[in-house]
Amino acid sequence: MAKIGVLLSGCGVNDGSEIHEAVLAMLALDQVGAERFCLAPNIAQRDVVDHLRGQPVAEERNVLVEAARIARGEISDLARVAAADLDGLILPGGFGAAKNLSDFALAGEQTVVQSEVERLLRELHEARKPIGAICIAPAVLARVFGKLRPRVTIGNDPATARILESFGARHVDCPVDEIVVDEENLLVTTPAYMLGPGLKEIAIGIEKLVKRVVALAG
Repeated sequence: MAKIGVLLSGCGVNDGSEIHEAVLAMLALDQVGAERFCLAPNIAQRDVVDHLRGQPVAEERNVLVEAARIARGEISDLARVAAADLDGLILPGGFGAAKNLSDFALAGEQTVVQSEVERLLRELHEARKPIGAICIAPAVLARVFGKLRPRVTIGNDPATARILESFGARHVDCPVDEIVVDEENLLVTTPAYMLGPGLKEIAIGIEKLVKRVVALAG
């Protein structure tokens, strides 16, 4: 049974993991018989957003603590996880990937990836273990692996694609119900809510991504 990590970045589309994408990925892992292993960095969120009003609020929250809501408490501190503990990894989207796992939402072409996130991604790549990324999360892969010219997607948004290409990545336009597979670098990406339009549509692409990551994990 493949053991696949799900790297969460908080709880909620505007300041953490996109909950639909995270749960669909975990459901798909369960359906194919893989073991899921949730993890998140034990760091402060970059900001906190009131999801009812769509406005930032003056609160402080912890990424690991908030991500535990999605994982039902079964979650590990990223700093204590090594590539040897996993057979593959999936990064759901949501602004947490672009605020907490990296600062892509603010820094654009000057993006810096959180140190423990980069460490684990590089360890997995060196161990030839697959990595999947959903929605905006491929920006994290593009930044970390840009020198390897990885093939990734964020859907068909030209402005975001240009930033990924500035990192060295090769962006591929992709419909919501499909995936882009970089066989050389063992990366699998799908646009999900970068395109929408709804839950049943993003579920198709996420299920395909999960199946391919599990297959690549052997």
